[in-house]
Amino acid sequence: METHSVSKLLALYLVAFLFVGSELIQCTTVSYDKKAILINGRRKLLISGSIHYPRSTPEMWEGLIQKAKDGGLDVIDTYVFWNGHQPSPGNYYFEGRYDLVRFIRTVQKAGLYLHLRIGPYVCAEWNFGGFPVWLKYVPGISFRTDNGPFKMAMQGFTQKIVQMMKNERLFASQGGPIILSQIENEYGPEIKALGAAGHNYIDWAAKMAVGMNTGVPWVMCKEDDAPDPLINSCNGFYCDGFTPNKPYKPTLWTEAWSGWFSEFGGTVPHRPVQDLAFAVARFIQKGGSYVNYYMYHGGTNFGRTAGGPFVTTSYDYDAPIDEYGLIREPKYSHLKALHRAIKLSEHALVSSDPTVTSLGTYQRAYVFKGPGSCAAFLSNFHMKSAATVTFNNMHYDLPAWSISILPDCRNAVFNTAKVGVPTSHVHMTPTHSRLLYWETYDEDLSSLHDRSSISTIGLLEQINVTRDTSDYLWYMTNVEINSWESFLHGGKWPTLTVQSAGHAVHVFINGQFSGSAFGTREQTHFTFTGPMNLRAGINRIALLSIAVGLQNGGLHYETWPTGIQGPVFLDGLSQGRKDLTMQKWFYKVGLNGEAMNLISPSGASSVDWIRASLATGNQQLKWYKAYFNAPVGNEPLALDMRSMGKGQVWINGQSIGRYWMAYAKGDCSACSYTGTYRETKCQLGCGRPTQRWYHVPRSWLKPTQNLLVVFEELGGDPSKITLVERTVTR
Repeated sequence: METHSVSKLLALYLVAFLFVGSELIQCTTVSYDKKAILINGRRKLLISGSIHYPRSTPEMWEGLIQKAKDGGLDVIDTYVFWNGHQPSPGNYYFEGRYDLVRFIRTVQKAGLYLHLRIGPYVCAEWNFGGFPVWLKYVPGISFRTDNGPFKMAMQGFTQKIVQMMKNERLFASQGGPIILSQIENEYGPEIKALGAAGHNYIDWAAKMAVGMNTGVPWVMCKEDDAPDPLINSCNGFYCDGFTPNKPYKPTLWTEAWSGWFSEFGGTVPHRPVQDLAFAVARFIQKGGSYVNYYMYHGGTNFGRTAGGPFVTTSYDYDAPIDEYGLIREPKYSHLKALHRAIKLSEHALVSSDPTVTSLGTYQRAYVFKGPGSCAAFLSNFHMKSAATVTFNNMHYDLPAWSISILPDCRNAVFNTAKVGVPTSHVHMTPTHSRLLYWETYDEDLSSLHDRSSISTIGLLEQINVTRDTSDYLWYMTNVEINSWESFLHGGKWPTLTVQSAGHAVHVFINGQFSGSAFGTREQTHFTFTGPMNLRAGINRIALLSIAVGLQNGGLHYETWPTGIQGPVFLDGLSQGRKDLTMQKWFYKVGLNGEAMNLISPSGASSVDWIRASLATGNQQLKWYKAYFNAPVGNEPLALDMRSMGKGQVWINGQSIGRYWMAYAKGDCSACSYTGTYRETKCQLGCGRPTQRWYHVPRSWLKPTQNLLVVFEELGGDPSKITLVERTVTR
């Protein structure tokens, strides 16, 4: 009797414990076998999509996640962005766009699972690959290898995130939505280069992660040597050739690239949905059971979060949900139909390995059978010719480069090449909100030397000086010119040569603009060469070096230089070349406007601006401000910046990001969905600015008196900047 009473009390206590916030918590067991991820012991074929929380706003999250669910997704995938969460040692930030818990709760509320890719290296075309820049300056550190200081920092951040998830009961083992976690990211190239040190590091990372006892499996993507019990997975445009490193692990595709990112000066990549669907069906017919679209919603690289370098502020990625949160057709609906066909076949797909039968030279049937179920995938790999095949005594028409799915081994419910949805058309329409009262403020170049904070012999690496607190670093030096130099008496001006490790430079001589030069993503190093209008006496050379996002990947990329590395020299003087590299240089971090916080309402009101009508146009290094009222409606908004050159833009103190009217160069010839896709195929936008429109989140706006601040480096006409609304029609 006593034992029975104790049991009843324990049962009541357990029930009470499981009720949190009046909701019954249902703890979920997550494991895996050779076929699939197991949830509560059942094999699940899972469709996932990447949505990165900092690349949208909290006000957008619910709508994005609901659209993902409506599109047939089971899982939301996100990286965790270390540099956003720990901007300085010991200081953490989990608010606004970085409110990770709120994002995961939103996923949970929608009834979806979550794959938390902690990394903490993320790549992701994100500034410095997600690492905080201060990490580079930890004594003795070397990134992503068997290095004590790095492992200590990585473990500390990973523990911080895992413990936060545990405290919020967000792992599936606690009743939360997190069914998978990832440690490290795409380490394959590094381990090949580092050898034993790389293997030791990966073994350590795996043990560290597993030791955190999250109750869910851990993943290592693009790392064939992932130690047990971690699951190694594939990233790429196609992954049907991938096999996990142990026969008892499932076949996971953690990044099915739905498109590709854009870079300033490049074209806009487009991946036809017929090929993307074909790639997914190829993977499933080979036994794959988990597919994650990277990206399902790409979003925006607000602020200075874009990496690369040279990655655009838009991270649209040609995803099924566009940068602004609108559905992109036919990609969204065609994939939704694919997901439905796969789900109709799920029981057979997770019950057996396929039996493969030849139906022709380029045609195959992949047949899956389970208790009371049968599913077939009929494929045609020919890149040009359609085929009619016979399967189970029935005829099926297969377009080139396509797969038909038969969930009952008889009826074809979906073909990857047959798109039944019209293409959506985007309209960017000016709103009725006018930008009022344009005013300007000039960067003061006359006293740059006096306000320099550092001086030294020789040239310093840019990030070592700025610590990435600004894109901008002034390199300044003096050159004395004798009065008898021939160029002062009608001769040819001397030529200045500046070699830079990236990413851009504007040259000023005695306060006057003398030219610019830029690198590219493929070749960040570049050389400026131009004639210099020097005068007799002391001449002041000021070089404004500009970072356009920090490197986000590569072996020991933390050691790769940015800024003016030299040599710097003058040619055309009477005594020949004058090398300026090792003379005294002065440095100033950032812009005056940044120091005065002109981007904020309080900072903007602290200086005297000049009405734009009184100022001359096309001047370099100018600040502009204007006010506008929020337009009515709910349509997404953007700024049309086509009349400007290069710079940054803020609204009500929040950074929209970098803008640059760099015109796209590439091959925008006709695009066919057939044949192997690469990011250089199916390019769009040749001869136009890579990015003309810049997303303005409506949640950043007030009803009236919104402050717009623009910093322009090259010169432009701000009076032609317009606020537009984005709509989509079919």
